[in-house]
Amino acid sequence: MILIRKNADRGHANHGWLDARHTFSFANYYHPEHMGFRSLRVMNEDRINPGAGFPPHPHQNMEIITYVLEGQLAHKDSTGGGGVITPGMVQYMSAGRGVTHSEFNASQSAPLYLYQIWIEPNQTGTEPRYEERVLGEAKNGELKLIASPDGRDGSFKILQDAELYASNVKEGTSLKHQFAKGRFGWLQVAKGGIELREGTVMHPGDGAKISDEESVEFTAMADSEILLFDLP
Repeated sequence: MILIRKNADRGHANHGWLDARHTFSFANYYHPEHMGFRSLRVMNEDRINPGAGFPPHPHQNMEIITYVLEGQLAHKDSTGGGGVITPGMVQYMSAGRGVTHSEFNASQSAPLYLYQIWIEPNQTGTEPRYEERVLGEAKNGELKLIASPDGRDGSFKILQDAELYASNVKEGTSLKHQFAKGRFGWLQVAKGGIELREGTVMHPGDGAKISDEESVEFTAMADSEILLFDLP
């Protein structure tokens, strides 16, 4: 079964400096039917004005992945981690028993566009960690592994039996992901548009909850960027 969560149905908060869309309940947006999916707890699409951002604030016991689509993200945290993340890079922070961090648009002239993702860990009270890395070149139609429980293929090793893939897919290219028995999926369209095998069309901001399916298959209707989660 595949259920679509349309862009227009997500939570929306515009703070002037920040325009945010919430796939799941977050901050002042609450929807009892959309509290997350499996271990995937937060999927925020943020657009941040030049020079603006989040001052230091705490987190704990959450796996946080930030995927930059456009612009430059400046990060600092209490582990000593920090840097500027640009498209083609991803950052990972395991909040563990507690970490404080800040995130700002590093540019004074260009907007910042990103997805911030929270995954609930299978361990709590651990040592906080921060990592950032370049994704590397992915072939058209390839699912690039970003995060996994074992850190294989150069992915972040996270504290959950979940996998996160990303792909830039050229118009007309088809892509398929197979799920092991008992696994679930979430497919998020960040840019472009895709048509699922069943004929369902997904646009930017749309997400798909995937349950009891052996695989998910889609064709890009335009040059597209997608995120795919394989979840326990």
